[in-house]
Amino acid sequence: MSKSFAPFQRPHAAVLARRLAEPRRFLQVVAGPRQVGKSTLVQQVTDALALPVRYASADEPTLRGAGWIGQQWEAARLEAGRSGAVLVLDEIQKIPGWSETVKRLWDEDTRARRPLKAVLLGSAPLLVADGLTESLAGRFEVLHLPHWAFVEMREAFGWSLEEYLFYGGYPGAAPLIGDSGRWARYVADSLIETSIARDVLLLTRVDKPALLRRLFELACRYSGQVLSYTKMLGQLQEAGNTTTLAHYLDLLAGAGMVRGLPKYAGDAARIRGSSPKLQVLNTALMTATSGLTLDEARADREFWGRLVESAIGAHLANAAAAGRCELFYWRERNHEVDFVVKVGRRLLAVEAKSGRAPPVHAGTEAFVRSFRVYRSLLVGGDGIPVDDFLSKPVAHWAAP
Repeated sequence: MSKSFAPFQRPHAAVLARRLAEPRRFLQVVAGPRQVGKSTLVQQVTDALALPVRYASADEPTLRGAGWIGQQWEAARLEAGRSGAVLVLDEIQKIPGWSETVKRLWDEDTRARRPLKAVLLGSAPLLVADGLTESLAGRFEVLHLPHWAFVEMREAFGWSLEEYLFYGGYPGAAPLIGDSGRWARYVADSLIETSIARDVLLLTRVDKPALLRRLFELACRYSGQVLSYTKMLGQLQEAGNTTTLAHYLDLLAGAGMVRGLPKYAGDAARIRGSSPKLQVLNTALMTATSGLTLDEARADREFWGRLVESAIGAHLANAAAAGRCELFYWRERNHEVDFVVKVGRRLLAVEAKSGRAPPVHAGTEAFVRSFRVYRSLLVGGDGIPVDDFLSKPVAHWAAP
């Protein structure tokens, strides 16, 4: 039975707490996909502060204007006085021109030496990043909050590896796993639809919203597989161009849903033009749309194998989204490596298996002959246990 995750605190909380304990220096930006606990984490941290805290959210059916930011900021200034306060603005990316307004107010406080600290939260990391780079250069630090890892779901809810592989890393959906149909509906309605409708379509120009939705479904269905944009268009039965699909895939990645991994070639120009390997960033997106229960998924060896590979890929992709590594796949003729991970200057070749693997993998051997590989890893099968791999940060596997 799942435990409540209310007392559980993600390790990112300690990082934010340390930053807010320092003298006012930077805006703190907490960014990540929907339903990964951003608001909960910030509340856990601010509840422990001795300073007054003002919390306001822009996540409303109708978009608020930039004047709303000014109103909240002025109220927080009054609470700060000479002793200081913290202003928390949630779903900041929903407000048009938010970054320019925040820049003006933050700079006013800096010149006036007001002791008001600010924390900004956003559910669309791509849109938040755009606003930061446009206006707030040098004024902020980002705390990237990814999907929940296996160790977090195990500690918070007592989940087994199989439960994590199938139900993924959404803490809000955890109490519903006793009713698989209800769990799947919650993920579809409250997570998938909300992310697409409110974090992508509402805030970004999308000329073919139906195509974007079908692309998301396709990425979930083919997670772990390399698919050319031309083949995608054929699957989607859509007249269009590959540039549109690539752009939509970037938008879905920016919302923390799915992404296309580029081919590693040691050449940035060739990487950009490659067919992508589709990858869900949370396996719940793959299973909730599959129509399968946990028992049915476990009995389907082909689906379960793709699920294991997708969980390993999601673990690596979320680390890449946080800037801890770069992630690719590799394929040349009949040879393939599931994941190529670049940590600093070190290159890792990662092969994912759900069953027994051959003692020598031809794809890995070919990759090692072509590139300077620091370490080759087999995850699953006779190699590193999947739970062990998912329990450790990517940097662990690249360490000397």
